[in-house]
Amino acid sequence: MKKTTAPDLIELKRRGERIVVLTAYDYTTARIVDGAGVDALLVGDSLGMVIQGHETTLPVSLDDLLYHTRCVARAKPSALLVADLPFGTFQRGPEATLDASIRLVQEAGAEAVKIEGAEDRLLCIERVAKADIPVWGHLGLTPQSVHAFGGYLVQGRDDIDARRMVDAARKIEAAGASAMVLECIPAGLAEEITGNVGIPTIGIGAGPGCDGQVLVFHDLLGFIADFQPRFVKRYAEGATLLGEALRRFADEVRSGEFPASEHSFSMSPRQRESTPNAAGPDGDS
Repeated sequence: MKKTTAPDLIELKRRGERIVVLTAYDYTTARIVDGAGVDALLVGDSLGMVIQGHETTLPVSLDDLLYHTRCVARAKPSALLVADLPFGTFQRGPEATLDASIRLVQEAGAEAVKIEGAEDRLLCIERVAKADIPVWGHLGLTPQSVHAFGGYLVQGRDDIDARRMVDAARKIEAAGASAMVLECIPAGLAEEITGNVGIPTIGIGAGPGCDGQVLVFHDLLGFIADFQPRFVKRYAEGATLLGEALRRFADEVRSGEFPASEHSFSMSPRQRESTPNAAGPDGDS
């Protein structure tokens, strides 16, 4: 399959073709997701919640993102490989952002990075883009701002915030971003932003008017049974399916049904002849 690049996604928007993005955090998942024909793989800091078990994305470190991006890169995906910049990188300014971005590209194999927010983050986007590293912006509910927002709340519901967000989207594009994620904002606002920028918008909880959609792999497949936000559609009940398979395995081990002969290896006749008699050293039975 042809390798997808950042300019390819812009071309998909120009042609009016929808863009498919999924998260991946390891080699095996990356192979499965890339095999499904997605356009981009996102190694998101959401790994802090679905892989590490944290309540927020804030504890995720740059070392964590480097490790998981390396794992995904080893799958050699045809999809564009995008890595999140974790909390504490771009918050330190443009040079720290560039340093972290270079490490993700050079050491881990990322092909683009994602930066949350606008305002002072515009200088960070510009600095990285000028270093020839594709950058994705991220507007709306930016999870690294959870404490400032007072929780995981829908953003842009009043006119002032909506106007500010449309303006921020234009500035993110002008700073050099090649795409942007729109998370948990009203569908009408996401559609307006999409029509006001020339780069692809990737929605999550932002309605159907975006140029593409992204979901977390574990959410889409229902791996976490008690977590289903409104914007997630489950395409499988993974926790139930996996639980049933694992219980069946446990039952078969305990009953002696597994392993059967077809799961076992046999000795060759010569090996059997050369195997010492287990009855005793004198060979008596």
